[in-house]
Amino acid sequence: FLGHVISSGGIAVDPAKVEAVQEWGTPESVTEIRSFLGLAGYYRRFIQGFSKLALPLTQLTRKSQAFVWDDKCEESFQELKRRLTSAPVLILPNPKESFVVYCDASKMGLGGVLMQSGQVVAYASRQLKVHERNYPTHDLELAAVVFVLKIWRHYLYGSRFEVFSDHKSLKYLFDQKELNMWQRRWLELLKDYDFELSYHPGKANVVVDALSRKSLHMSSLMAKELELIEEFRDLGLVCERTTRSVKVGMLRLTNHFLEEVVEKQKTDTRLLKFKALIEKGKELDIKIDENGVMRCRGRVCVPDIPELKRMILEEGHRSNLSIHPGVTKMCQDLKKMFWWPGMKKEIAEFVYACLTCQKSKVEHQKPSGLLQPMFIPKWKWDSIAMDFVSGLPRTSKGHDMIWVVVDRLTKSAHFIAIKTGMLIPKLAEIYVEQIVRLHGIPSSIVSDRDPRFTSRFWESLQEALGTKLRMSSAYHPQTDGQSERTIQSLEDLLRSCILEQGVSWEACLPLIEFTYNNSFHSSIGMAPFEALYGRKCRTPLCWFESGESVVLGPEIVQQTTEKIKMIQEKMRVSQSRQKSYADKRRKDVEFQEGDHVFLRVTSTTGIGRALKSKKLTSRFIGPYQILKRIGKVAYRIALPPSLSNLHDVFHVSQLRKYVSDPSHVIESDDIQVRENLTVKTSPLRIEGRKVKKLRNKKISSVKVVWGGPAGEYATWELEGKIRESYPELFLDNFRGRKFF
Repeated sequence: FLGHVISSGGIAVDPAKVEAVQEWGTPESVTEIRSFLGLAGYYRRFIQGFSKLALPLTQLTRKSQAFVWDDKCEESFQELKRRLTSAPVLILPNPKESFVVYCDASKMGLGGVLMQSGQVVAYASRQLKVHERNYPTHDLELAAVVFVLKIWRHYLYGSRFEVFSDHKSLKYLFDQKELNMWQRRWLELLKDYDFELSYHPGKANVVVDALSRKSLHMSSLMAKELELIEEFRDLGLVCERTTRSVKVGMLRLTNHFLEEVVEKQKTDTRLLKFKALIEKGKELDIKIDENGVMRCRGRVCVPDIPELKRMILEEGHRSNLSIHPGVTKMCQDLKKMFWWPGMKKEIAEFVYACLTCQKSKVEHQKPSGLLQPMFIPKWKWDSIAMDFVSGLPRTSKGHDMIWVVVDRLTKSAHFIAIKTGMLIPKLAEIYVEQIVRLHGIPSSIVSDRDPRFTSRFWESLQEALGTKLRMSSAYHPQTDGQSERTIQSLEDLLRSCILEQGVSWEACLPLIEFTYNNSFHSSIGMAPFEALYGRKCRTPLCWFESGESVVLGPEIVQQTTEKIKMIQEKMRVSQSRQKSYADKRRKDVEFQEGDHVFLRVTSTTGIGRALKSKKLTSRFIGPYQILKRIGKVAYRIALPPSLSNLHDVFHVSQLRKYVSDPSHVIESDDIQVRENLTVKTSPLRIEGRKVKKLRNKKISSVKVVWGGPAGEYATWELEGKIRESYPELFLDNFRGRKFF
């Protein structure tokens, strides 16, 4: 409230600013008009119909308008000055009482008044936009309702109130069967509020009567700063005085509470010692006020009573006016009013143990778990990594996926085109033909937890071949970093090849594999082909080399062995460098068997994308008990039967430690979590459709209403994708007819 005078009667205009308005001369340029409107507009909440009054002046500020000061401009200028000098006193809103809103519209603008207990809280008005001047009366009056609800949302949202309009047909707005596009859009906004829309005849202008009774001249409301501060304290408001302003808080110290504190202070031995010293005349920071309350530098000394402290902490953390603040904010708020030794530590412990905060708040810390490098293979194609690149355009052969298989030692790779729905036996056949036939049976395979790799057939096959499967922990693809990095290079090569040659990606795949295997790899200091075969690959760039290079058997064995040792040493150096770099941005977190932890989840719409703007579901579920430590950074946890579809081993970055408290009531999470740790949000219905016309095609979208743990919300999605995933949404369940 900078530039305002606050008193027990309410909020008023600063007389110093009013005096400047009174002495303002007639504007002689557009710049001077803008300066005047800037000052007057700052106090527009005190002036009913401000936009209508200022219309002649604002028209002069438009680019195409010539500067002609006529009688209308002079009348508007003088009326604004008069209104400001006799502005009414506006009351401070009381969140415990209901609001009443009066709104009106005309061909000049929109306006409204916010009232409470027959007194004005604020005025609001604005001029009509160009397109709004063509609105029919019904839409214009509805636009006024929408305008005041938007501008006073911070007062009205979440509370019950009443709206009055002098347009009678608005009473039946929610019962209309036919609505235009504007009305449909506004109706979606109105549904967010809990209000009753009533008819208010224009002639029964109780608002103007109320204002006339409340109007007071500004000079009668002025008070000295110290007197204001004393009045705030008498009202029980938290008041903080600075060099330029007075800040008023919302928390109250009631007489009943202070009386209870005084009684409890008499039982605190520590405070009694301070009181004895004060009575002996010793100067201390602790004083006793006129009510007998011991205060430390103006703050109430809270006795060492756990129940009293907890009541204060509960009010500062879980009340309607303080919704789960963090440690720093809560400490700053409470220390303005209270003091006790070790206050900040107790606030921190209380906040950290809050069950709601633990499950819903994001972590602003380094990710958990230090980097754990994989073991270095002993020989070529002894340990391999594999993954899939999906979502590619379907080729003429029906392929829409690439199977990437990489040797972890030499970095050489094979890119195999396959179909998405290919059965596991067929994949096993390709694996034997393309990998085992060329490189033999590997001793281990590193992969993520793709359903193809976790199937019983694949596990049985590798067990029969003597290959050990090393799969990543649940929802932690960083374990298979080799495949992920190779896929990045593959996708870059695919884009470049397709853009330059304009052919199918499958036609480019053999050349892309050749290019990848013959490109220098920094971690091994050579190309994968050279690491695999012991010599550089012959390419068209080798045309200048004449003659034949002959290497005999013993020399080949010696060179190959030396290169393998060199590659292994380079990989150790590379892993050490990567670990040192990564651990700077991570923290080491360890849990013990028997500890309880939360499990991180992500909410998705079920059509392949996460909720980026509507993340209202819990970030964590649980808590669950740790059964066993697996390696250095993974843990097996006890999952309930409802989550039996999940793999029970999780990386430490997916876990958050549970801070217990005797007051916690743990309820089971009523959500279904999928294998990739996402919570599916199901669509409920379709409420609209729009078509965007491009030059050569049309793109149709539908408005889908989703439902989940956080409640209902709506998004616009491509109609084709929704029809494919949820065809039942396009049928009326009652009549069996299509919507679109």
